[in-house]
Amino acid sequence: MTDHHKTNIMTLTRYMLEQQRKHPEATGDLTIAMNGVQVGCKFVESCVRKARLVNLVGLAGNTNVQGEDQKKLDVLSNEMFVNAMMSSGKFAFMVSEEVDDIVVVPEELRGKYCITFDPLDGSSNIDAGVNVGTIFGIWRLPSGPQATVDEILVPGSEIVAGGYCMYGSSCNMVLTFGNNSVEGFTLDPALGEFILTHPNIRIPPRGKIYSVNEGNSLYWDDATKAYFDSLKFPSPESGLKPYSARYIGSMVADVHRTLLYGGVFAYPSDRKSRSGKLRILYESFPMAFIIEQAGGRAITGIERVLDLVPKHIHDRCPIFLGGTDDMADVEAAFANNSNWLNGTQK
Repeated sequence: MTDHHKTNIMTLTRYMLEQQRKHPEATGDLTIAMNGVQVGCKFVESCVRKARLVNLVGLAGNTNVQGEDQKKLDVLSNEMFVNAMMSSGKFAFMVSEEVDDIVVVPEELRGKYCITFDPLDGSSNIDAGVNVGTIFGIWRLPSGPQATVDEILVPGSEIVAGGYCMYGSSCNMVLTFGNNSVEGFTLDPALGEFILTHPNIRIPPRGKIYSVNEGNSLYWDDATKAYFDSLKFPSPESGLKPYSARYIGSMVADVHRTLLYGGVFAYPSDRKSRSGKLRILYESFPMAFIIEQAGGRAITGIERVLDLVPKHIHDRCPIFLGGTDDMADVEAAFANNSNWLNGTQK
């Protein structure tokens, strides 16, 4: 007799529909919006896997709003995401790392949500075959389809969905809709569906790994130096062993490992980047939301990331994220060192 439990797979679409049934007031708009995100991620995954074969690696000859050279896949991924989100009919605005201004959806296709996304995070590593990914966040606009662009610049705490899709040895999508629940799905290429493989992900309070670009340590402030020194050279009374260093240089990959294994991911401010390097709306906010819903914390060193209010769609911030015990140590390092650079501080 067939064991029905082995064939009773939970796809992402089924998961969304079941969550919708749990909320009688739900309209189904978010389910449809997420279907557009799925299509976009599947398309990017397909392109990443065959990029070398169809000449999608290398530069496209342009730079984006960040001043970074755009890869061919950056441009293609952005176009695919914009089209997929627009055709869903559930978004009024889009904010992309690859586009200078807000993408305004035509009136006949506008919905009640705004989506922010980095279509291909870590693309500078694509030629080397390193894991890359897509990061996205979804906000409900108070005025719905009639919303104005001012409704986009709000605290991260108002986010309703956040997630990322990692393209590597497997294609993994991790997402949360709040309620202290984070789910991980893996794309089954044979079915063309995301299957639930990591239900209810929880980040350990304390880990054994730190992930940061130590090539910038010359420019760190005293608080940041003190914190990472404490991980490498813990005091005997702390009872802790030295942390291991793991840094890929792709935020999606580094955060994914931190989420599963615990520890710390950081991109602090420094004397070269006084406001940090990572963009608030489409990198820091979605990742902070995921980590918090998994039981961890995300801070700038002195304040909660999701309490920030960006003034521009491409604003940046410093970030430390990880388990609760690890983040308490970060706060202690900043509290004990008055010489710190955070945003506009000295």
